[in-house]
Amino acid sequence: MKIQIVRDVLEANDQLADSIRGEAKKLGFTLINIMSSPGSGKTSLLESVIPELKKKGIRLAVIEGDITTTADAERIAILDIPVAQINTEPFGGDCHLGAEVIIPALQKFDLANLDLVFIENVGNLVCPAEFDTGADYNFVVISTTEGEDKPLKYPLMFRVCDTAIINKIDLLPYLDIDINKLKKNISQINPKINLMSCSAKTGENIPGIAQFIFNLVK
Repeated sequence: MKIQIVRDVLEANDQLADSIRGEAKKLGFTLINIMSSPGSGKTSLLESVIPELKKKGIRLAVIEGDITTTADAERIAILDIPVAQINTEPFGGDCHLGAEVIIPALQKFDLANLDLVFIENVGNLVCPAEFDTGADYNFVVISTTEGEDKPLKYPLMFRVCDTAIINKIDLLPYLDIDINKLKKNISQINPKINLMSCSAKTGENIPGIAQFIFNLVK
């Protein structure tokens, strides 16, 4: 019975996710879901990339997912773009965002006048990978401080993602980590994944990531 309930939940979520993709295609905006463990730098990456995309004329908004606070949404709002907050504590403190909460968040935006919507998912390397948000693309951010083994320990996250971004490369001189081994482990899990690295703090490689995202926009 428990297995059937889980299957029903996932199937219902997938149907809603497909409806989101259909709406995005009809209105002409791209939806990118960004996932990571807590502290990998999702918000910092957005803070660095969004100004670059705005320079290119991209009209964008962000859906912020968190269990309780609005801290990340407040940081993004400073960039003068629309932001919708989803807090999961009122419905159990879910460690992921599902399609059922993405739909009302999208309804807060003037989608016909947007080119791109980012979803910053709840920080977790497990649950968010299991739930389709309706995004056109899934990104995973992994920081150099997390070690080389995370792709092997949490393979589903890297299997469901189209792109992996290794953040905090400015810290490499101070860490006992082999970034080439990290890249190899990511590619071992998903040989087709787009693999990039950056420092959201210093801005290294941020223009290249912004151009990559620009090329994905419908």
